Amino acid sequence: MTFTRRAANLVPIEDTVFAVVDLANKEAKRIGIENVVNASIGSLYGEDGTLVAFKSVFEHYDQIPDRTKAKYAASFIGNESYREQVYQWITQGANINLSHSVIATPGGSGAVSMTFSNILDAGETVILPNIAWGSYRLMATQNNFDVKTYSLFEENHFNLTSFKEVCSDVMNKQKKILVVINDPCHNPTGYSMTREEWDQVITFLNECSKEGPVIIIDDIAYIDYSYDIPQSRKVMEAFNNISDNVLISIAFSCSKTCTSYGLRCGAAVLLAKNADKVREVEIVFEKFARAIWSNIPNAAMDNFTWVTTDNYFSFMSEKQNYIDLLKQRSEIFLEEAKKIELPIYPYKEGFFVTVQCENNEQRDCIHDKLINHHIFTVKVNLGIRVAICSCTVEKTKGLATAIKLLMD
Repeated sequence: MTFTRRAANLVPIEDTVFAVVDLANKEAKRIGIENVVNASIGSLYGEDGTLVAFKSVFEHYDQIPDRTKAKYAASFIGNESYREQVYQWITQGANINLSHSVIATPGGSGAVSMTFSNILDAGETVILPNIAWGSYRLMATQNNFDVKTYSLFEENHFNLTSFKEVCSDVMNKQKKILVVINDPCHNPTGYSMTREEWDQVITFLNECSKEGPVIIIDDIAYIDYSYDIPQSRKVMEAFNNISDNVLISIAFSCSKTCTSYGLRCGAAVLLAKNADKVREVEIVFEKFARAIWSNIPNAAMDNFTWVTTDNYFSFMSEKQNYIDLLKQRSEIFLEEAKKIELPIYPYKEGFFVTVQCENNEQRDCIHDKLINHHIFTVKVNLGIRVAICSCTVEKTKGLATAIKLLMD
C-alpha cells in the first residue's frame, strides 16, 4: 500500500550531473582546485574558475526596489512587457508569419515540462533524441509516458531517416506526435541543425499531421551562445511552413541567456498557423501555470526586459566576450581531438562537446577512469559530456589527450 498515486515511480532520483559536480568540488577541496579538471558543470565559468554573472544583468537587478522584487507578477502567465519582449528577442531578425502566444515559466525546464504535461495522456509516447538532456526522460516518467528515441546522428549530420521511422511508428499507433528537438547548440553534443535539415523535418511532419496533430518542442536553451546569433534566428523561418495541424512550443531560458540560473525565469512560446489553436493550448497552459507555480519572479522578468532593450549593447558586448571564449575553448579541444583521433559527435557551437562511446559499458569504464585521474565529466547515452563552458582554456589544453589515453 502506498500514499502516492499507483503509477508513481518510487525509485529515488539520482541526478548524475549534480552528483558529479559535488564529487568534483569535494576532490578540489581535498587535493587543491589546480589539480582537478572540472568539466562537469553546465553553467558558464570564467577564466578565473568562478561562475559568470553578467554585470550587464546583475548591476541593474541589484538596483531594482525591494518591493518590486517582493511583489507578485502582474499575471500568472507573466508580465505583459516580458511576454512581448521574449517573443521579440527570440525572433529578432527573423520574419515569422505565425500566430503566437508566450507563457512565462520557471526556466526553460518549466516550458518543456508544461508542454509534456498538457499535450499527451498517460500511457502515450513522447519522442526524444537518443542523446539528450536526461531530464526529458524524467519528465516523461513523471507523466507516465512511454519513450521512443530517434538516432540523432547519421555520420556527421542529423539522422532524418531514423527521425522519420520513429515518428511514423508513433503516429500510426496513437494518431498524435509530441517530439523534442533541442536546437541550436544541442545539449550535450553542441550540434546545430541547418536550415535545410529543418525544412526536411517540417516537410515530413506536415505529412504526418494529415493523420493527427503534431507538436514540436524546440528547446532553445542555449541559443544565445550560438557562434552566429543572426543565423540562429533566421533558421526559425522554416517554421513558417508548418501545416494547420502542427504546433510548435519553443522552450526559452533566461537562465542561460542571462547567466541567472537561480532566478528561474523562462517562457513557452507557442506558434501555429491558426490563432484559435494557439488559444486552445494557451488556455490549458494558463491553468497549468496557475495550478503548479502560480507566479514567476516579478523582478527577473522586469530585469530581462530592461537588459535586452535599454541595456542591449552593453549586454550583447559582454555576452559576446564569453561566446568568443567558448569558441576558443572548443577549438582547442576539437583540434587536439582531431590530431589524436578521439571520436567526437559533430559539434558546431555551444556549451558542450561529447566524446563518442561504442556502448554504455565502455562509457562507464572511461568515466570511472577519468574520475580516478581527477577529471570530472558527465555520462550521457553513448558518450561522455565535456562542459567546455566551465573548463578554463588552460585546463582544456591536453584534456582530449587525457581522455584518449584512458579510452585505449
